[in-house]
Amino acid sequence: MDPLAPSTPPGVFPPEFAALEPFADWAIPTEKARYAKRIASTMDELDTFYAVAFPALASGTDYLQKVSMDDISEPDKRLLWLFCSLVTVAFPVEAWRQPKVPDTGAASIDAVLEPAV
Repeated sequence: MDPLAPSTPPGVFPPEFAALEPFADWAIPTEKARYAKRIASTMDELDTFYAVAFPALASGTDYLQKVSMDDISEPDKRLLWLFCSLVTVAFPVEAWRQPKVPDTGAASIDAVLEPAV
């Protein structure tokens, strides 16, 4: 086994989004877990994820708008979750330049309900 090979199995996302495969660990189903990953990540990690995922957002949105949520496949679901993670990291990358909300100290907000996907 090649130690430099990616640890993510192929086909995590739909084939047209294969470039996102190295970021499969951002396909996180809950807002709380996405926020925890953002806080645990460095700005370099957030910047790298954002730089690859953001350009795919428009085509990903077009693609997902054609998917039925009633019988969404696992690859499509993971793609949706990845773009939810992109939303979670966008403001830290674009505005704050840090993973945490500036000047919030120990304050936190927890989602009570999650979308059913």
